[in-house]
Amino acid sequence: MAYEAVIYEKREHVAVLTLNKPERLNAIGAAIRAEVHAAVGEAHKDDAIRALIITGAGRGFCSGADLTTAAIGANPPPPPTDQNSLLDDMGWVGRWAHLFHDFDKPLIAAVGGVAAGAGMSMALACDLRVGSEHARFKTVFIERNLSPDSGMSYFLPRIIGYSRAADLIFTSRAVGAEEAYRLGLLDRLVAHENLVEEAVKLAAEMGGWPPLALRASKRVLQKNMTADLDDALRYESVNLGFARKAVNDSRESIRSFAEKRKPTYTGT
Repeated sequence: MAYEAVIYEKREHVAVLTLNKPERLNAIGAAIRAEVHAAVGEAHKDDAIRALIITGAGRGFCSGADLTTAAIGANPPPPPTDQNSLLDDMGWVGRWAHLFHDFDKPLIAAVGGVAAGAGMSMALACDLRVGSEHARFKTVFIERNLSPDSGMSYFLPRIIGYSRAADLIFTSRAVGAEEAYRLGLLDRLVAHENLVEEAVKLAAEMGGWPPLALRASKRVLQKNMTADLDDALRYESVNLGFARKAVNDSRESIRSFAEKRKPTYTGT
């Protein structure tokens, strides 16, 4: 697929997806929504890609939903009347949250500017966030007479705890890079000029391990966030079987250890 609103590039086993509407701080309009869905789907289907980075061009990571007249239109289309649309209790914001949460390879947000509203939710839905000194987070929803959507009320308290999430959602105050790192909104804080390269380096480190075991590890970690111990242990056992289906990687892990060399994993 030819992309216009995003840039999708591959760096060996790492894909980098850049939202490319810097003049709007990469606000989420129809074009970005469609192309991000397509690019994430492409990364999921491509066995050569073992990790995905999401970042934004220019001064913003993503400023949330595009509410400009140009995006919405002076005469927006009438609401849909088909049955599937009427029964849709998720809307685009729900599908947006699921898109990132359901991606079963490591997903890293490289945040070099404002991440607000649904853009902040997108960063929170990633497994890790690498940020620069220009990173800034803002929940925004209360300022638009809205309660949180796009998964923010799910992801934010799981990352920083209930009371801190309440602080950010109820006040809508801006959180700079240093505070974001202290709170746990950022997992790495790096120089702005090295932001994407540091994220790629981290993703490549993850991608150097056996691909099936890596994907199974993410599944187990996500699933067991809400499981009791017995269910968690059973789910771990089931996923051990998935990883072992890569028989060549199982052999390589043993051989490389015995030969004291760096392993090369293929996912087979």
